[in-house]
Amino acid sequence: MTSAPATLIPAITARDLRLTLGEGAAAVEILRGIDLDVATGETLALLGPSGSGKSSLMAVLTGLERATSGSLIVAGADFSALDEDALALARRGRIGIVLQAFHLLPTMTAHENVATPLELAGVEGAWESAAEELAAVGLGHRMDHYPAQLSGGEQQRVAIARAIAPRPPLVFADEPTGNLDAATGDTVADLLFARRAETGATLVVITHDPALAERCGRVITLADGQIASDTAR
Repeated sequence: MTSAPATLIPAITARDLRLTLGEGAAAVEILRGIDLDVATGETLALLGPSGSGKSSLMAVLTGLERATSGSLIVAGADFSALDEDALALARRGRIGIVLQAFHLLPTMTAHENVATPLELAGVEGAWESAAEELAAVGLGHRMDHYPAQLSGGEQQRVAIARAIAPRPPLVFADEPTGNLDAATGDTVADLLFARRAETGATLVVITHDPALAERCGRVITLADGQIASDTAR
């Protein structure tokens, strides 16, 4: 939960980010002028109720959605200047994402779910790296199991391994414990923060759970597409 020295490239620099969906009379402004600086190595929670804009902000910050206007620099890349194809390339190696619904490929084993994206990205030793990461999340004995053979907590640990294995400088976790019971969720959260600390990644957690947000060094609350509060812990 420590911030990186100021000499490092900021993880995220956003100015007046806006996102409008629809056109004309049907246009809805989802993000309404977001200014945000995230230091390298920081742990940040984006907190807010449904409809506050936190998931839309994550989509923009990860390059899954292009902002309507504003500037955005992510891990040294100017996301605001890139088209969708270029954004997909820019995400590779820069951003890892852990989602609430796991999104593992059901026809692949845990090992294949982690190794295949590495292999497609041209990472040398993809299968060895995947095995090491699965062992690091306590699943070295479950590598050959398919998602349907794993518990919800185990599936989320595979998803964490998949996100962190390429060693991206930025990891986003969108409601990472939302589909888990309280005890399993706590265990998964412990693991997520431990792996972040060990790899030095910047972690952004999107949540509506204040208890999960309190694990971060900084909490930003969104309301109606704007930053309502920004508190360092």
